[in-house]
Amino acid sequence: MQREELNRYLDGLLEVSRFRDYCPNGLQVEGRAEIRRVVSGVTASLDLIQAALADKADAILVHHGYFWKGEDPCLTGMRRARIAPLLAHGINLFAYHLPLDAHAEFGNNAQLGRRLGLAASTRFADQEIGCCGKLDAPMRLDAFALQVGQRLGREPLVIGDAAREVRSIAWCTGAAQGLFEEAIKLAPDVYLSGEISEQQVHLARESGVAFIAAGHHATEKYGVQALGEHLAAHFGLVHRFIDIPNPV
Repeated sequence: MQREELNRYLDGLLEVSRFRDYCPNGLQVEGRAEIRRVVSGVTASLDLIQAALADKADAILVHHGYFWKGEDPCLTGMRRARIAPLLAHGINLFAYHLPLDAHAEFGNNAQLGRRLGLAASTRFADQEIGCCGKLDAPMRLDAFALQVGQRLGREPLVIGDAAREVRSIAWCTGAAQGLFEEAIKLAPDVYLSGEISEQQVHLARESGVAFIAAGHHATEKYGVQALGEHLAAHFGLVHRFIDIPNPV
């Protein structure tokens, strides 16, 4: 399909225009006009770009792209090393940040919830990024945390009483620890995100809402993968998700 057709489709599907974000969403680096092979990944790192080159991709689809607010805009050093091969080989880079977090079907939060047996019954925080839902049956915090680790392939950090019974879960993938106070207002049993900072440990202890930090990368692998699979099915494109390991 044509690059501009894909760009319009993704912008419309993910409702890019309704989000205030820290980076541009959509086509960030223009490559060749015709797209047949798409590689998806969490972050547009040099490792992912090199893997996409080896896969002969026409486009790369990521959650974490480039040109973040407040970042040095000069294309030198590491930034040049990333962007130069895209331009040299005509590879398009599509990046979707908050729109991909929030999408009701292909979003990171929706896809993470699906893997944990959760469906969002309530949305919270600015731009309705966060989700809240209930487990089918209550379980101990340590058992739920074990399930999270097994399904994401990474042992989570858990703040809270391991023996407490939990059922109501609020969650937001990635570096959404700053939404913890908003989540507390909903009185869930647990808040789950990718990362935790020092102050959230105290908030968890004092509020009685447990906190599970399951990994930024680990919680955000599934949205972009689901989106790439959708493009393959809908347009007949060849798609491959490439997971570049990240311990954070």
